[in-house]
Amino acid sequence: METSTDGAAGPSAVAAVPPESLSPSRASDFMQCPLLYRFRVIDKLPEKPSEAATRGTLVHAVLERLFDVPAAERTAPRAKALVPGQWDRLRESRPQLEELFVDDPDGERLARWLTEAEQLVDRWFALEDPTRLEPAERELFVEAELDSGLKLRGIIDRVDVAPTGEVRIVDYKTGKAPRPEYADGALFQMKFYALVVWRLKRVVPRRLQLVYLGSGDVLTYDPVLADLERVERKLLALWEAIRLATETGDWRPRPTKLCGWCDHQAFCPEFGGTPPPYPLPVSRAGEQPAGEPAPDGSQPPVRVAESGETEQGRMGPD
Repeated sequence: METSTDGAAGPSAVAAVPPESLSPSRASDFMQCPLLYRFRVIDKLPEKPSEAATRGTLVHAVLERLFDVPAAERTAPRAKALVPGQWDRLRESRPQLEELFVDDPDGERLARWLTEAEQLVDRWFALEDPTRLEPAERELFVEAELDSGLKLRGIIDRVDVAPTGEVRIVDYKTGKAPRPEYADGALFQMKFYALVVWRLKRVVPRRLQLVYLGSGDVLTYDPVLADLERVERKLLALWEAIRLATETGDWRPRPTKLCGWCDHQAFCPEFGGTPPPYPLPVSRAGEQPAGEPAPDGSQPPVRVAESGETEQGRMGPD
């Protein structure tokens, strides 16, 4: 997960620096709401852990670890048996997760939550057969620098490579598959990864595959080079918008139905809040304060995304 899970209130004490790279999550943040991007990347405002996001992290860890055992032993019971141990490891590495169930002294809600995680793991076996898979990479960190100097980075859940050399990029989602009109938006992250792989290896992945454990669906897309070139142009335009906002300190909120999931309503003008003082130097005089409307009261949104992409932001549960 790329967002902070620290439950403390108020701005982070970490010194602010201009953004230096772009990941799928942060690109989605900016397309969804420029002010959200500022809060997460520049102000580094802390965010409370959520049950849904933490369950997604837990399920990802289980599916990654399952491939440590021989193929014949990759069964649903074996996978579900990994859940308690992986939860213990997750709590040890992120002590702030203890607050998720601090008001659950009897452990009933935790037990139900763990059962839900087991059910998601179990559903995966109806979608893929791990006994026939030998991933080339799991939880692979990738980074590539474009000709423009923009650095793209992210973590790919799984990379499969066929004997013929064809590459498949796989991502697990613990939520439900999007409606058909939002399918392109859901694939934005995968096309981002495909672009990085192409830039690194000069190989266009044969298939992009999203596995939705919440609904039991598999969404696939076979990209071509023209797809990746379009994504690159879009990301360059997006980065230019981020650069301009960084220099001017002008980060406008973009209200959507996803605002209800936001941890930062207390700092958002849309909810009567005031953003923290902008921690970076502003290079142009006369710009409006960060997050404030223009003198005419307008709130022009930043439109870089394709239709539907902002509906797939990381604000709500995965």
